[in-house]
Amino acid sequence: MRIFEGRFGRLLLIELAPQDELRAQDDPTIVLQQGDGTILFLNPGEIHVSLDARRALVLHAAPEWLRQGFPALFPPEDPKPFPQQREPITPRIRQLADALAVEVLNDRFLSTERLEFMLQELVLSIVETYLARRRTSSPLWRGSRFADSRIRRAIALLRAHPNKDLNMDQLASQVGLSRSRFYDLFQLCTGFSPRTYLDMLCVEAAICRLSSGRGKIAEVSAELGFSAQSNFTRFFLNQVGVPPSEYRRAASRPAAPETPADPKPTE
Repeated sequence: MRIFEGRFGRLLLIELAPQDELRAQDDPTIVLQQGDGTILFLNPGEIHVSLDARRALVLHAAPEWLRQGFPALFPPEDPKPFPQQREPITPRIRQLADALAVEVLNDRFLSTERLEFMLQELVLSIVETYLARRRTSSPLWRGSRFADSRIRRAIALLRAHPNKDLNMDQLASQVGLSRSRFYDLFQLCTGFSPRTYLDMLCVEAAICRLSSGRGKIAEVSAELGFSAQSNFTRFFLNQVGVPPSEYRRAASRPAAPETPADPKPTE
């Protein structure tokens, strides 16, 4: 088991056995089970009973953290923000879940900033995918840091092709903003500069590829827009703390069984 606590609430990586119960208690809870084609949402007080043995990522999301990003979707007076308990999982959210699971298992390499970035990406993707289609656009984004549709479009473009060679001036022009206005709004919206956001997406994509064992490191480097593998190695070392080859070896080794421990703070 792995446990992380922070402003986001509580994140657990656990092994579920048949008939194990997951309780949402007082917080909205998101459950991502390995090998499952769905994502599970539990409103406060709801219970899910596991039907088989699976590894699961469980986010007990702090209500205040959710409201900071999406006040119209998670108001204090609404005890049931999730309209459906189970939804088909999208490729983007599956990729995020897989990267999170790898990062949590290799937690000695995981920074607070990267964990919070990935959880923010997860919740934003969930809002866009499952909640936005059930509400009108105006109330959905009212008061949200992500209210500016131009920044949401920029995020979508960055996600579609994370590449270190991307020109931020061209991206700003694509979404109809000057360079300086784009940088200001992006920082205000996401908490990161556009370049830092792109770096995080590149790390996430690299971790997915490295942990899967698909392709050579040189291929991962080229896919992410690095002119030379040595540049990618320096970038990855700076972002993660170890070279990509070492991370791949660590991710390929099965995790040793662990007993529940005291929560590991991430702040």
